[in-house]
Amino acid sequence: MRPTAQKQLDALAVYLRRRRNDLLATWREAIHRDPELTTHSKLSRNALDDHIPRILDDFERRLRAEHALQAAQIDLEQRRDAAEHGRHRWQQGYDIRETLREWGHLQSVVLEELEGYEAGHPELEREVMRAARAMLAELAMEGNCESASRHVRLEQAEAASRLRDLEASLNAVQVLESERASLLRETAHDLRGSVGVIANTSALLARSDVKEPQHGQFYDLLQKRIRSMSALLTDLVELTRLEAGQSPLKVEAFDAAQRLRDYCELLRPLAAERSLFLRCSGPESLPIESDVLKIQRILQNLLLNALKATQRGGVDVRWWMGTGEGAPHWILSVEDTGPGFTLQATAPLRHALKRATDEAHRIAAEASAQDADTPEPQRTSPPAAGSGPGSATLPSGEGIGLSIIKRLCEVLGATLELETAPGHGTTIRVTFPLRYTPEATIGG
Repeated sequence: MRPTAQKQLDALAVYLRRRRNDLLATWREAIHRDPELTTHSKLSRNALDDHIPRILDDFERRLRAEHALQAAQIDLEQRRDAAEHGRHRWQQGYDIRETLREWGHLQSVVLEELEGYEAGHPELEREVMRAARAMLAELAMEGNCESASRHVRLEQAEAASRLRDLEASLNAVQVLESERASLLRETAHDLRGSVGVIANTSALLARSDVKEPQHGQFYDLLQKRIRSMSALLTDLVELTRLEAGQSPLKVEAFDAAQRLRDYCELLRPLAAERSLFLRCSGPESLPIESDVLKIQRILQNLLLNALKATQRGGVDVRWWMGTGEGAPHWILSVEDTGPGFTLQATAPLRHALKRATDEAHRIAAEASAQDADTPEPQRTSPPAAGSGPGSATLPSGEGIGLSIIKRLCEVLGATLELETAPGHGTTIRVTFPLRYTPEATIGG
């Protein structure tokens, strides 16, 4: 290429460098307007741009390349950057079609910029813009090929990984079924224990020689066990409905902060009777759109589990608006000063929750061992009060409660995070979407 033409290509490269931010902004706008592209909406600006600035760098360097060897080296780097861009798009959840459409928008934006540059510089030699367009076409072709090739290879690797993981997945399903069967066995054990206490207590109440205050004590014990059984059966029904997908979202606008404060106040007497504190804190107002009953049930199960596992100290309930990138969200945290437990970094959350449940169950069993025995007429110490709000006895069946929490989080699109250590209590944080799309409320 003649020296004059090469200088004009150098000037074009400098011009494109000055126009870089405008080019990227125009490209992003074209992507946002394309109804066929949706995955990009979940990305930050930096994640969306990804390798595109480096690819534009490669194009500018290619315009300035003065000899074939230099041009070949730049082409290799351009292919590498295009392949990396394709890999990142695959990791970000793009399909091949979306990735290639983004390349098409990039080519159109740069081509339009070249056309405008040519119209404003009539002194350009004819071969300059012809060469620039050829380089752009090669850039788009290589970008499409390398991105598609990397997509295909990654998808093949993913398919092979799925094949290798199939047996592990089946084993995981068997473990889940085993855990579910164990949960039902524990629930049946709780129910049998309650039925036994009810039968024995009812027999004692029917005896004419049982006088006050024993008569009132046995009556309170009977009512407590009836309430416990009712709560347990209600939990079983709810868990079954959730597992069957029969509990869709019922989204409404409400103030989550007010609801959370009200429910903490409802359970505060229960904590006080156990000599525990129950504190709640967060923004005065937290307007959201969600399913108020499901959120209240999650808080209820978390609080009851935390109070049951805690012997000294108490429970802190906190809420706050989420920050950072991504979809708008808010966080609920329940932190207790219970015994905590060892949590392996690689353990799935469901096993951590089960471990927490087992620990809480053990502590509760020690506290309620006397209730499981047959009541004696000579017993003079009054039994604990019922399990409703405002009483010190918590219902059994914590495993069902945690299973319900997990299922409710799945329905709400929420995520669970657990922090614990022996002697340092347990903190469970739930991250909820701030609102839902209309499609999310159809099937739950």
